[in-house]
Amino acid sequence: MRAAASSQVFVGDPGQPLLTDEDVHHLSRVLRLRDGEEVIAADGQGHWARTVWRGSAALEPATPGTGIGGDGAVQEEARTEPALTVAFAPVKGERPEWVVQKLTELGIDRIVPLRSERSIVRWDGARGEASVEKLRRVAREAAAQCRRVWLPEVCDTVDFADLRALGGPGEVVLAQLSGDRPTLAQRVVAVGPEGGCSTDELASGLPTVGFGLSVLRAETAAVTAGALLASLRTGTVAAAGGPAA
Repeated sequence: MRAAASSQVFVGDPGQPLLTDEDVHHLSRVLRLRDGEEVIAADGQGHWARTVWRGSAALEPATPGTGIGGDGAVQEEARTEPALTVAFAPVKGERPEWVVQKLTELGIDRIVPLRSERSIVRWDGARGEASVEKLRRVAREAAAQCRRVWLPEVCDTVDFADLRALGGPGEVVLAQLSGDRPTLAQRVVAVGPEGGCSTDELASGLPTVGFGLSVLRAETAAVTAGALLASLRTGTVAAAGGPAA
């Protein structure tokens, strides 16, 4: 139902959607919506409503209509369980934004920039805060594009030493070429920097998971981790030793 809409926006209250100037510009100037086209209004916390664009910077309830939410009433969607997290060490250029965009599209619930010993890109102080805020904007745009009604949490940068605090016992794992097959019991996957994790980090005692026989670029490994976790959660990919999908 949501995929059939022309666009999606995030608002404070889907029942009474108020658009920002940026939203109005996107709908009217970028997408060039016509009067009466459907727009999903979501709050990022699982609530959403079907609305129609009226061409005057306003959204109205999509009524009368058919299907779920056809009367314009606010709908609620439960968060998918278990919650999944991917932590990754940012690399140079715009690739961190690409990683966040793809992890958002895949349905990852929490995205964590990681500070590792061998990290080339260092997000500290004001620069780090600005970089994380940019990632949050990217996540918001990607969530709207793929019709997610739950926004992913994009966390502040964490140190490698604090990884264990992101999950319960056995849930936090480190991506490594020689690692075991990932399972859904491992709900937090951390991907190191371009040069790999340091000897001390590898000796931290965190379990490791692998994604095949090739050495992947850091950003590829992060998205691969997200794709595998999300596919295990939905049953699209069967767990090792389990029934065929």
